[in-house]
Amino acid sequence: MKLRLGMIGGGQGAFIGAVHRIASRIDDEYELVCGAFSSDPEKAKASGIALGLPADRSYTSYKELIEKEKQLPESERVQVISIVTPNHLHFEPAKLALENGFNVILDKPMTFSLAEAKELEKVVKASGKRFCLTHTYTGYPMVKEAKQLVKDGKLGAIRKIYVEYPQGWLSTFLEGSDQKQAAWRTDPGKSGIAGAMGDIGTHAFNLAEYISGLQVTKVCADINIVVEGRRLDDDGAVLLKFNNGSSGVLMASQIAAGDENNIKIRVYGEKGGIEWQQDIANTLLVKWQDRPAEIYRTGGGYVSSFAAHNTRTPAGHPEGYLEAFANLYRNFALSIKADMAGKPGDKESLDYPGIEEGVRGMAFVENVIASGKSDKKWTEFVI
Repeated sequence: MKLRLGMIGGGQGAFIGAVHRIASRIDDEYELVCGAFSSDPEKAKASGIALGLPADRSYTSYKELIEKEKQLPESERVQVISIVTPNHLHFEPAKLALENGFNVILDKPMTFSLAEAKELEKVVKASGKRFCLTHTYTGYPMVKEAKQLVKDGKLGAIRKIYVEYPQGWLSTFLEGSDQKQAAWRTDPGKSGIAGAMGDIGTHAFNLAEYISGLQVTKVCADINIVVEGRRLDDDGAVLLKFNNGSSGVLMASQIAAGDENNIKIRVYGEKGGIEWQQDIANTLLVKWQDRPAEIYRTGGGYVSSFAAHNTRTPAGHPEGYLEAFANLYRNFALSIKADMAGKPGDKESLDYPGIEEGVRGMAFVENVIASGKSDKKWTEFVI
């Protein structure tokens, strides 16, 4: 049985909408049945029809979608709504969908502000519905493996974390052209108070907390606007303190000319360390103090159940960004289906980012920007 999927945003000319739709189809867990694909009514209608949807389920607004879908028989109406709009249009559609009984998949960062994130947390808990936040990089099999190695104590107590996300696509004043993605991501009215730290810094932050199982308690941030005329940060570095007393360094930059999307993390414990980066995503380097380093590979028979569960092909067949995205969609679908069957979901399927990660992500944004403006060396990580 496929879950009936609806989409808000992601119409003609959008990048991330197509990624979400591909991810939803990879494992045949969803069928796209409706959408409100743009804030422009004509483009919204045209986008739905171009995707093969009937005209009466190609809605002109998210409010119309939720209102009319709710009126359909339970056997026909949408079950999961995926929201892939710019940041300032996350909260209201997600809130309305949850309040009307629909499960929600939401692109990151979760909301426009921390206040909205806290309010959405209340809505999710009151709704009884499931909520998934698409922190894509946690979907990679070798990221799952890294988390399990840390959790099982193989590295010993964690002492140091380095995580970086360099991009170069905003090395020039790209928002001054017709580039839609650059325009909204650098607009405080649509992106929020952060640029690079909200767009990619949140991914780095989430990856550090996910793999380590730790939580950031203090930050010391250096936030920069490098490109002249830009209104939001395009570069920054953050010193981190974690709740076990360990420390870390986070770097996020969109003016790293020549770099693409090579997010990378290193985690060091008493006994050894791990290293993973997206451009060789099938590989996890595991380094030991007392013996040679080991190379773990996706699809290997020695990996944890979490890594195996999120792998589709035999070893040596690369799985990448789209498959990692699809793992979030698949795990979310399996959890919903377990709910429908009145059964507890298995632990591997329940391993997807949700509302807590969303709140902490928005807290990261606001704390880091505040720290960047502060004269203090360290500021408390406040939620």
